[in-house]
This record gives sequence, C-alpha cells and structure tokens, in this order.
Amino acid sequence: MKRKAPSVESGGFNRQDCSGSLPEGFHDLNPSAPYFSFASAPNVPYLDLGICRESQVKSLIRAHSKDMYRLLEKVHFDGKYYTVKCVNSGDREYCWDLAVRIQFFGKMQGIVLYPKRLVSLNEKKIVYRSVILVNPYQLWDEALVTRFWNLQERVEFLIARILFHECIHLMISLGNTLPSGFGDTDIYLEFRKMLEVSCSEKLISELHEVQFRLWNLVLFGAEGSESEQTLLERAQEIYEFLINEKYSNQKTGKVFHSPSNNEKLARKYAWVAGVKAGGDVRVSKNVWKVEVRRLSIALRGLYKGIDRLSGN
Repeated sequence: MKRKAPSVESGGFNRQDCSGSLPEGFHDLNPSAPYFSFASAPNVPYLDLGICRESQVKSLIRAHSKDMYRLLEKVHFDGKYYTVKCVNSGDREYCWDLAVRIQFFGKMQGIVLYPKRLVSLNEKKIVYRSVILVNPYQLWDEALVTRFWNLQERVEFLIARILFHECIHLMISLGNTLPSGFGDTDIYLEFRKMLEVSCSEKLISELHEVQFRLWNLVLFGAEGSESEQTLLERAQEIYEFLINEKYSNQKTGKVFHSPSNNEKLARKYAWVAGVKAGGDVRVSKNVWKVEVRRLSIALRGLYKGIDRLSGN
C-alpha cells in the first residue's frame, strides 16, 4: 500500500531513513570541501572533476529515463538546493528540493540523504530536502578504463551511472512520500510491480524465509520496550529496502551494461539489513553474523525467484 505524506501537525524537522546504506553520523560532510574535488591516483598527479560536463551526464540519463531527466534538468552539480517537484493536494503544497554534490569520500559510490522535512504551518507547505552525493572513485577500474580511454568520457559515464542509481532511490521515495498519484513515474511503478512479484504465491516459501530472518534480526536489535507492531513495521521497511536495492541495481545494470549479480547483492544487502535492524544488541556478534548469513542465502533465493517470474 502506498504511503501518504506525513501530516503537517507533526511539524519541525525529521531525518528520514535513506534508502542507501549510510551509517548514522555520516551526514556532516565537510561543508568547505569543493563540490568538484581533486584526487590523487597512481601515476596521476591529481584529477579535477570539473572536467565533467553536466550536459553530457544529463544526456546519458535522458536516453534511458525522461522522468529522471526532468527531475535533474534544472539541478546543477554545485551542492546547492533546487526545487524539482511541487504539487498541491487539498489545501497543502508539497515540494521536493534536491542538491547534487560530486566529490571523493572513501569507497561508497553514492548516497542519497533525506535529512530534512521542513513544515510551514502558516503557509500550509511541506518541503522535503534531499542530497545526492556522487563518488566516482572507481575511475581507474580496469574494465572502465578499457571501455573508455578518454578520461573525460570515463568521468561522465561513471557519474551518470552512479547518479542514475541514486536517482532511482529518490524517485521511489518521491512515489512513497508525495500524496497518491503525484509521485508516480515509470521507475516507481516498475519498483511497485517488482515488490508485488516478490510477494506472489509462487514465491511464498522464499518470501517467508526472508521475513523470518528479518524478524529474528529485528528482535536481535530491539531496544527497550518497543511494541510488536513497531518491530513488524521495521521488518517490513527493511524488506522494502531489500527489494528497492534489487530493483535499483538491476535497472542501472541493464541501462549501463553492467549486469547485477544476485549472490553479491544478497550478501551485501543482508549485512546492511542486519545493521538497519539494530545490530547485535541482544545477542552475541557471532549469533548475529550467522543470522545475517542465513538472510543472505534466503535473499539470494528470493532474488532468483523474482528474476524467474519476471523473465529476467
């Protein structure tokens, strides 16, 4: 069921959980860092990411998703906020601001941050603000270098690929957050279809195995006297996150000719799911790791089942 936008009465700021795998506390990047940064690399004295042409990156994205291109069309990659969506529903206005920032920061390819929800009771307006961080650290990957000898083309292709993936997460969030119908795009509807496939009768055993492992991990990470309903909702949110990542990786892989691998995806995101569930608060680290490994195996089976039913 599609979520509705939060009510105005909640007020204030709200840090939403991002669909990417972002550790808590990572939101505060150095504000003085340049939006197009420099980096050292073997046999290369420095790299100025300013060689990236925004128009070329957007052109690569437009070829595969007009909805995503419209989302990014007026956004410059300078780290500043630009309004990308505004809709009126009832007596309220809902707007979404987006900033895109490109810099090197370790070994995360990209992150979507949803740190703020600004509510104006007087203007009856809700503004959601999100940031996409793009980290093209894989510029010297052998396969990428072989494919693109020209450094400028390689930079632009890699940034477009990372940005495409992170924008999928953003567009799914738009669809889940905005009032019904206003956030619907081809990408959002495709994701909802994959979510429905994952819950079909033909995958009932795979689904229940994943849900069982998620429930265990949520119990392992539970703190205080959280209600069973709260824990169930957390498990469901993590389940949607796992399907979100399956869809985002698969879609990006098809568009940019870098097929996703179910086994690698299951292994990577099972660990992230364990962290999102709260970690090993109530059990030993070894018990937690075993359950994460079991989730990985169950998730691999579910991902393969989704491919089978979807004809992939």
